This record gives sequence, structure tokens and C-alpha cells, in this order.
Amino acid sequence: MVSPIAFVSRTTDANEAEWIEILSSALPGETIVSIKTMTEEQKAQAEIAIVANPDPADIAKLTGLKWIHSLWAGVERLVAELGTTAPPIVRLTDPELSRVMAEAVLAWTYYLHRDMPAYRENQQKAVWAELEYRHPKDVTVGLLGLGTLGTVAAERLLHAGFNTIGWSRSLKALDGVETLSGEEGLTTLLEKSDILVCLVPLTADTKGLLNKERLSQMKSGASIINFARGAVIVSDDLIAALDEGQIAHAVLDVFEQEPLAEQSPFWHHPKVTVLPHISAPTNRETSAQIVAGNIKAWRQTGTLPVTVDMARGY
Repeated sequence: MVSPIAFVSRTTDANEAEWIEILSSALPGETIVSIKTMTEEQKAQAEIAIVANPDPADIAKLTGLKWIHSLWAGVERLVAELGTTAPPIVRLTDPELSRVMAEAVLAWTYYLHRDMPAYRENQQKAVWAELEYRHPKDVTVGLLGLGTLGTVAAERLLHAGFNTIGWSRSLKALDGVETLSGEEGLTTLLEKSDILVCLVPLTADTKGLLNKERLSQMKSGASIINFARGAVIVSDDLIAALDEGQIAHAVLDVFEQEPLAEQSPFWHHPKVTVLPHISAPTNRETSAQIVAGNIKAWRQTGTLPVTVDMARGY
């Protein structure tokens, strides 16, 4: 008898039901059950949990659990809450997610490149003024993070004609991209970038990575796009850099507290564009197929896909 699969989340019942339906369609030979309705026997039998921001107390009820499949690409919250004694965690690696993120990187790079914030401000002031056009080859876009998402984003930026550079924890090689690593490489990235795009995972090393000192190293008048995690940038330091004119504009899609609190100064800051964490939404159809493929392979061979390095946090 095939053991049931637990679905564990802190989402709404309706959203959970939609996920279970589409995952069940992709895995017709499996029984996927919300932990909310599982019997004690089913909880003891479950070897796999599919999760979306699960409550650690619910995971602890699955005493026979052998591994966890996350429905998100980012797993820092999962790692932090479950700790190093958790079963192996597989994060979602979906080419569609990479495509959508690269699309967002290019879209908001264009937003800054074509001076949309300035034109918006001129509209509010009823000012008719043409700003000087910059060719993409004269604009350097720096990618802070060259993982799967950063690599695909670099390809889109290069195709659009931008001078593209990138930084990663360990040095990588990408055709057409100046690649950097280490503290010295980070300084170079900050000094050269007209637009800095944050795509690093949130770890102990990247929390507060862009602080007052590093923001001051950036080219005066540069802009920032943060599609990583809110805690990668020190919020007060960013606001100070914006107020001082060191940073011209910030497009922020991620925040330490989400939804963003009504009293946050980001909402009404004239040099900030606030987005509600929409840069790369998970696609249920493609995600379900990837999860299904990983589970089928494990059932047949006992081999797990690449799991999260709990020490690194991703």
C-alpha cells in the first residue's frame, strides 16, 4: 500500500483545496490529504509532505516523514522554522518560475532605464519635458546573485542590449557577463552598477548585505530592484540613501513584514515603487508537474532530487 502524502500549509482552505486538486491530477496513483483532515494513522504513515509555509507543529505530527517538498523556490523561512533536525527538504526548481522572474527583471529594468519614475513625477506636476534617452549598452545592470534565477535574468538582459555584470558567492562563468565574487567583487559590482538587481537567497551571510556602508559604495544616482528578500537590505539605511540622493529610486517587491504595514515609510516615499511580492508567482500547473516528477522518481528509485543545504540555508 502506498503511503499517503501530507499537504501542510498556512494558506486558506480554498487555496489549499486548489493545490491538492491539481497535485492529485498530476499524481493519480497517490493519495494527497490535508493534514487538517488526516487521521492519526495517516499521519504516522506519511513519508512525504508537500508544503507551503507549513506550521512546524504540524510537521512534527508526521512521525514517519522521510522528506519534504516545498512549493516555493525560497526556503529560508522553512529552514529557519524547522531547523537542522528536519527531514531533507527539496525546494521547487521550476523553469517557468525562472522565465517569469527574468521577465520581471527586464520589465522593471526598463522602468528605471526609461526614467518612468521621473515621467510619473512630471505628470503629477503637469510638466511636459523630454528626458535624454540612454542606450542600453551604456547602462550597466548588476545582478546580485547568479543562481538559476540570476542566470536566466542575465540572458534576458544581454539580449536586450544591457551591459550585464553579476556577483555570486562562488565565482561562475557566463557568456557575455562580467562575473565577480568575494568582498572585492561585491565592491566592484556596487561601484559599476547603474541598476542593481537583488536575487540572492536570504541566509546569515546575506541578511543586511546592503547596509549603509555598501549603499555608499554604489554609483551616485544608481537604482535598486529587490526581488530577493526584504531583509537583504537594511530598510532605514536604504531610506537614508534615497533621501540623500545616493540612490535615485528603489523598486521593492519584498519586505521583512508582508503584507507591508500601512505605516511603512516605503508606501509614500517619492523614490520608492512598492510591489506586493508579484515578481515571480508560482505557476500551479508547472509546479505540480515538477513535484509529481520528483515524487514518482523517489517512489521508483528511492533517489531524492537535490536537497537544501541546511548549513547554507538554500
